[in-house]
Parts: sequence; C-alpha cells; structure tokens
Amino acid sequence: MRFLLFFSLLLGLASAGRAQAPTRPGQGTVRGILTDSTTGKAVREASVSLMQAKDSSYVMFGITDGDGRFSLRNVAVGKYLVLVTALGYRTRLLPVAVTATDLTPDMGTLQLGVLSQKLGEVVVTQERAPVSVNGDTLDFSAKAFKTQPNAAVESLLKKLPGVEVDRDGSIRAQGQAVNRVLVDGKPFFGDDPKMATRNLPADIIDKVQLYDQQSDQSAFNGIDDGNRQRTLNLVTKRDKRKGYFGTNSVGVGTDGRYQARLGVNRFNNGRQISVLAQANNINQQGFSDNGGPSVGDFGPPPGGPGGGGGMARMQAVGRQNAPGANNQPTSITESSAVGLNYRDAWGKRAEVATSYLASRATVVTDQQLRRENVAGLPVNGGETGPSLLTDQTQLTRSTTTSHRFNLRLDYTLDSLTSVRLTPYGWWQTNDLARQNRQQSSAGGRLLNQGQNAYEGNTSNPNGGGNALLMRRFVRQGRTFSANLNSTPSNQDGTAFNRATNTFFDATGTPTTQELNQRIEQNTPVRNNTVSMSYTEPLSLRNKLEAHYSFTDARNNGSRLTTDFNETSGQYDLLNTSLSNQFTSLFQSNRTGLTLQKRRLRYTIGVGLDAQQADLRVRNLSADTTVQRRFTSVLPNALLSFTGTRSRSLRLNYRTRLNAPTATQLQPVRDNSNPLSIQIGNPTLRPEYVQSLVATYSQFNAATNRSVFGLLNGSRVDDRIVSATDFNARGVQTTRPVNADGFYSLTGFLSLGQRLATHKINLNLTTNASFVKTPSLVNGLPNTGRTWSFGQGASANSAFNEKLEFSLSGNVTYQNATYSRLPEQNAAFLTQTITADVFYQLPARFVLTSDVWYSNNTGRAAGFNQRIVLWNIGLARQFFANKQGELKLQANDVLNQNRSVVRNTTETYVEDVRSRILQQYFLLSLTYNLRQFGK
Repeated sequence: MRFLLFFSLLLGLASAGRAQAPTRPGQGTVRGILTDSTTGKAVREASVSLMQAKDSSYVMFGITDGDGRFSLRNVAVGKYLVLVTALGYRTRLLPVAVTATDLTPDMGTLQLGVLSQKLGEVVVTQERAPVSVNGDTLDFSAKAFKTQPNAAVESLLKKLPGVEVDRDGSIRAQGQAVNRVLVDGKPFFGDDPKMATRNLPADIIDKVQLYDQQSDQSAFNGIDDGNRQRTLNLVTKRDKRKGYFGTNSVGVGTDGRYQARLGVNRFNNGRQISVLAQANNINQQGFSDNGGPSVGDFGPPPGGPGGGGGMARMQAVGRQNAPGANNQPTSITESSAVGLNYRDAWGKRAEVATSYLASRATVVTDQQLRRENVAGLPVNGGETGPSLLTDQTQLTRSTTTSHRFNLRLDYTLDSLTSVRLTPYGWWQTNDLARQNRQQSSAGGRLLNQGQNAYEGNTSNPNGGGNALLMRRFVRQGRTFSANLNSTPSNQDGTAFNRATNTFFDATGTPTTQELNQRIEQNTPVRNNTVSMSYTEPLSLRNKLEAHYSFTDARNNGSRLTTDFNETSGQYDLLNTSLSNQFTSLFQSNRTGLTLQKRRLRYTIGVGLDAQQADLRVRNLSADTTVQRRFTSVLPNALLSFTGTRSRSLRLNYRTRLNAPTATQLQPVRDNSNPLSIQIGNPTLRPEYVQSLVATYSQFNAATNRSVFGLLNGSRVDDRIVSATDFNARGVQTTRPVNADGFYSLTGFLSLGQRLATHKINLNLTTNASFVKTPSLVNGLPNTGRTWSFGQGASANSAFNEKLEFSLSGNVTYQNATYSRLPEQNAAFLTQTITADVFYQLPARFVLTSDVWYSNNTGRAAGFNQRIVLWNIGLARQFFANKQGELKLQANDVLNQNRSVVRNTTETYVEDVRSRILQQYFLLSLTYNLRQFGK
C-alpha cells in the first residue's frame, strides 16, 4: 500500500503542476516569442519542442499562446535544441542552454518565414514535433522516443505517453484495449496485433498513429454507427521501405527447453513480403489465435452454458515465466508456426493484402480444483440442504493444428464506385485426451467418487468474410452501400467417453456404475447477413440514413451416442437418451432510420429500428417443432463531442437481440463428465440487450498529461442463464433458461503523466465493477452479485542510453454474494508488484532482470499463496551495429512460479491450482538482419 500511496502522491503533484505552475528549484525555464517575418504578427498555436542536444531525444512540448509566447518550464541544466513548427511556416531548429548561472534563458523574438514551394522543383522536408494532434488522431514521432538497438515495436509502444503494454503483449492506449495494429494503414497478418508489435523492429518506424477506427461501411457513408475499434497504425520510415530485415534466433536450455525463430521481411515501397516462423516449448507465441474457432469437448463448457451465465471471473494467478507469455497461466505450451504476409498494388485499380499462418500447439494442463456450489442437495419440503463440495484433479493434453488465411482486396470500378472483399478461411483440428478424478461431499458425508477418461478428435473448418459495395453520387453526401457477411462453419468429431463412478447412500454403501461410449457429432452452422444503407444529405450539417438488414442463421446438429457391446466387441448399441438430431433457423428483418447532425465540435445521432425475428427449432429425433416470432423496437443514440486540447466525450446507447446458439438449443444430454451433465433447451428465447457506454479522454500534448474515463452499463431481458439441479447422489445437471434481472456496471479511470525532464511515464488506473445475475438452483431462484475494486500504479523510464526500468503495482478486492445460500458468500484480496530493469554494462554486455510478486488471501485452504518470480539474463552483443547477441537466461530463479485462479459464477465458487512452467536456464544466439536501400 505504501508503494501505491507513493505513486498517487507523485502523480498528484505532477497533475497539480500545470503550464503556469512555478518552476521547481534548481530547474530553469526557456522562453520566447514567435512572429511572422513578413507581417510581424504573433504566430499562435505553434508547436515548440525541447530536445536533448546530444541525441535529439524528446524532453517536452509546448504551444504558443495568443501573443505568440511560449514558456517551457522545469528544464534541467543542460544543452538543448528548440524545434519550432507551425502550419504554413518554415521550421526552425535553434540551440539553447540552461546553466546554473542562467536558469531562465530568453530566446527573444523568433521570426518564422512563410513556407513557399513550387511543385515539381523543390522538395521541402521539416522536423516533426514529438507529439502532435491531427483531428481525432494522435501522432507520436518514433525518433523522439529512443529504444535499444534491435528492440521490437513493443518496446517503442511502452515509452509512448498514455500507452501500456502488458507482459502477454496486450496493448492499452489511454485505458482502452487495442485490438488492431496496422502497418502503413494496411493489415499485417490479418488483425493479429502481436504479429506486428513482436515481429517488426522499432528502428524502421517513423511514427505511431493512435485513433478509433470505424467499421468499413460506417467510414464510407459518414454515419457513425457507434462501432469503433482502438487502432494503432505503424508508419514506416521512407528509407526503410526498401530492403531486408528480420530477427533470427535459436536457443537450448535445461529440462529439454528450446526455442527457435526465423523472420525475414522484404519491403520494396508498396510491396511487402514477410516470412515468419517459430518453434519452442517455453510458452512463447508471437501470434494470437483471436477469431479462431473453439475446439475440444462436444457441447457447452464445464460450469454451464455460456460459460457460467455472465458472472464475473475473478482471478489471481502466477504468470508464465517465459517473456511475453500470458499473465494468466494454466498450462504448459509447446508451439510451432510458419506464416507468410504479402501486400502489393495490382495495377492502378486494385490493392491486395493477404496472409497465411499454419500453427501447431500442444497444451498440457495439470490442475487441482475445489468447487463449492451455492446450493447443495435437496431435502424434504423443497428446502436446500448443505452445499455440495467437489474436489477434482484433471490432466489434459490437447494438440491443435490450424491453418489461417486472410485476404483484403480493394478494387476501384470507376471514379464513384469501389468494392472491398475481405474473405478468410480457418481450418483447425484438435486431438484431446483427458484424465479426470473427482469426488463430491455434502455436510461431511461422501456422496460419490468418479474416474473419467475422455479422448476425442475434432475437425473444425470455417470461413466466410465480407463483400462491401460502395457507391457515391454526384451530390456530395449521397451514398449507397451494400454489405454481405457470411460465416459458414462446421464441427465434426468423434470421441470415446469411459468412466467408473461410485455412489454412496446414507449408510455409506457403495454402488458402482460403468460407462463406455462412443460419441459422433456433426454441427454445421451457416450465418449470412445482408445489410444495405442509403444516405441523403438534408443540409450541409444534417444527414439522414435509411438502412435494412436481413439475417439468416441456420444451425444443424447431429449427436449419435452408442454404448460398447461386450458380446460383439463393438460400439453398436444406440443410446437413444443421449442421441439427437435437430435443426434451428433464426431469421430476422431489421429496418430503420438514423438522423445525424455534425458540427465542428460535436456529432449527434438518433435512430429507431424495428426488427421482426423468427426462431424455428425442429427436433428430428422426437419429431417436434417449436416456432416463435419476436417483434422488437430497437432505439439507438450517439453523442460525440470534441473540445479543445484533445478533449473528447462519447455517449453511445445501443440495443440488440442475441439469438441462442445451436448447443444451447439441442435437447440432449452431454455426459462428457458423468457427474456434471449438460443439456440444451429448445424453448429458449433471444436475449434483449440494452447498453450505454460513456467515454471521456483528454491528452494535453503541452503537459504530456492524459486522462481517460469509461462507464459501461447494460441490462439484459430474457438473459440466457444456468438452471442447475443436484440429485441425492450429488450429480449436477445444468441447462440454459431465460430469466430477467441481469444488470452490469463497469467503470475505469486512467491518469497518465510524462515527466519529460526525467524521461518517466507515470500511470494511475482505477477500476470498479458490479454484476447482478439471476439463476435457478434446484428449481429455486438465486441471485448472484459480484463487485470488485482495483487500484494500480506504474512508472517506466528510458533513463539514459544505458538504463531502462519499469515498476508497477496493483491491489484488487473482489466480493461475491448469493441470495440462495448466503453462507457461501466469498471475498478475497490480490496484490501484485512487478519491476523490470535493462542495463548496458561495459564491453557490450547487457543485464536484464524482472521480478513479479503476488500475494492473495481469502481462498480455500491450500490455495492462498505468496509468489516471488524472478527472471534474469546476461547478454553479449557483437557485430558493428550490435546485430548479434549471445544470451544466458535464468527463468524462475527462486523456483516459486505457481498458478492459482478463482472462478466465480452465479452457481459456484471455484479455486484452481495449475502446474505451469518453472525454473529453467536457456542459452540463445540471435542475429538481427538489417539491409536497406537495395
């Protein structure tokens, strides 16, 4: 707590020191006035940047006032360069010194000459300000934020004001998650951020752009539909757009650990070709599987349909001890991948960006679980007896092979018409083997014991994409667009389920049940949506949009379960209670109008849609049909306001219908775990979702201060939740049902400050959430409420050319309460501290160290723990530009790495301890290819 109080005080002092604050003792102020060299008038809102004289590294930034004056305060003693830039004027770069005898140098009146240029004869180049604001886009000059030689883009992003990069590679910018990273405005290996941030070097980047990217159709027609995605665009240097570069390494370690990496990129201006490959067994992945299908067991996941019905998943975990691994480990992964990315212009009308990635990952999960349900066995009179306590050990080995293909093709038909095609294909296979042991008890009495062996293989091809037609008209603002989205997929697999379960009656007498079954399942899914939009300008500022969409979602399911026949030695005994064939069809027609008013500072949009949806579920095995029609009114509203000094406020209200999935609708039992059975419900209704999101952001380039706030509230009627029943033998049966009363509220606040004179980035983050979820337990209503509050602080600095460091801490309190059984209410506290150091030693040696400390309380006995995870590395750099590196790395020096996860849903609280990667040593050799201009 003292750590967090220290950073709160430090950031509070920084926030108090605004542009007009007095200069700190021992530090100076650089002043001056900017005027037009021709007219002598003051130059307003010009950018004035202060940089170190020795290496031009960024120190601070200022803007001239209405009289053309600027004042850069709290400048340490030293020699600097002052860079002056203003639209329409020539750039000036002047030296200045702050000395002990002259702490307030006055540069006097600086005259700026008007910038003139004759096209075709003169090429004008000028220095760029370290941070600049262009509309709703923030530009960061990469030159102003120094990185170590051969560092990846990820290292550059960590130094940008308001940008945070977690150890697993996920990025947050001004408090919002960044899910898309572009290279020169185009996709790089699809929408996988890690492919760009972890495989491209920082020294080829000219600037980083941060903005909210609209959907393709919204960006074209000018109607903000509220669907935006936080995006980073990496703009490469012009002299680095022609040549070869990449990172290649190989390493071997103790306990059979290894890693290998190959990266070759060939850029030739608009044409880009990248070949990347990697293989290791230390949980390092330079790519993510976002957007891929899920494979594994047939049917819904353990814990109920929909992953528990929406209650918060509260975790406190150790992290993987391999650099860049996920911060929430539960397994050990051996992976390999090879990929190709290609981008080029085909003639004057077409431009293509495409990629292919093949990967194979073997994940071993070894876990111990203790689950306490909020209600237990039913007793006489319908009352609920003692809660059910389940202890379980599980060993799972899963091997997944996938092939991923992405394409984006832009084609111009004529000056007013264009087409964008973004097809994708994904084929995945999975081989799964799981050994499970568990026992359940209630009130101190043993109810059952079970052993379960599950083996299965699944094939999951899917594909689809978007086809967008965009047509402009002669009248400004009049547009028509049509978009087809198609997502066909199929899950086809075979599994063998073998189990031995023993049940104990009130006297302790055992009864044994054997299970040996073969399961074949085929689940094809066909989803297609056509949406059309027509916009008509009513005036210069007002625009009306009429839109229509048709959705056709078809889900078919076939599950065939056969028991083993001892007589024939074959699986030829059909189990009709576990077999089923069904089809479902969801069709909707949605139409509406949106009126948008756009001014210089704000945009207001209001809309009203009407939707008619039909859901038809046919059970072929039982020869029954359920058919329903739903008519809904779906309003929406949007307010976007942009103020001075990069202040922005957005209010977004949306409504929608969520149709139930094929698995939730299929009325057949899934007994993959015979002691925890899942069953579908063909009478489910779609969810009606209302959400209101408010965001506020501010970035003051002059003071390097950022503020971001988020408030997200939602209400769901007919929420699909879990109905859980326990029988007298402790067997749990879960099925999805509709219920009202779901509410959630989430808040987030981020404060960032860069102390330019000390090259330190400070961040404070506060988050809070509340979720109310209804459910049914043994036929009785149960309401679960969870809330959490967390406070974090972090600091990072590229202190000088030799030293870089970062320090962060977080404290989170979480609480869960249940109306059905209040004695099962739970609360716990998690505290984490991390510290990273990079230090350049003499003779080209480099020392790296990172420490991670975690302490958690409030869990089940044996699941509370303190962890100190320490990784350290020593490297020797060689070759002229430090392109080579020999490194010895020690991971988990204290051999304490462990993982404990708490899962909290509306029906249970569960603690999970997982075996993860522990101490090993790795010796690696790395070569960084750099050859440009050829």
